[in-house]
Amino acid sequence: MTSMAILSDKHLKEIIEENAVYVDEGPEIDEDLQLGPSSFDLRLGYEFGILETRKIKAIDTKEMDDYSELKKSKKVTAEEGMVIHPGEFVLGSTLESLKVPNNMVARIEGRSSYARLGLIPHTAAGFVDAGFDGQITLEIQNLGNVPITIYPEERICQVAFEKMTSEAENPYGEKSDSKYMGQKGATGSRLEKESRK
Repeated sequence: MTSMAILSDKHLKEIIEENAVYVDEGPEIDEDLQLGPSSFDLRLGYEFGILETRKIKAIDTKEMDDYSELKKSKKVTAEEGMVIHPGEFVLGSTLESLKVPNNMVARIEGRSSYARLGLIPHTAAGFVDAGFDGQITLEIQNLGNVPITIYPEERICQVAFEKMTSEAENPYGEKSDSKYMGQKGATGSRLEKESRK
């Protein structure tokens, strides 16, 4: 059995040319700017999801009807940006979409330049399964003490691709509970679509 390996810039270029990373709306990919030695920078998209949590006592993960009413969408331009207040949590998305090959996985990480301001551009859920196709929803939180304005089209996070030991037998999208396949924009939780025993 072979072990997993992170793709270098040489191999990242190859899979980008095969549309593993692509843009539907917004400025085209700038390889010179976005390509690193072992990762590829992803830019912030235009849509945000704001949870109006002060209107309820709690989010019930078994009763998600209220959740869809709490999430409000907001689109901003690259010029106006989005203000994230201290302690605030919002959903964002990447400008780029990923089409992860069936023999790879992708990992999303925040960029340290934002983390050093107290902004966590991607709190969790950084693992992207083989076969996934869509934009990446970002869980953005301001851990600092002052508001931070972030702007669409800026490089906010990065993706690394890893080659698996073999191609997946059941890639994401073929399973019945692939609830985020093809997602666009700041996609909220879809726990209500999850199979539970």
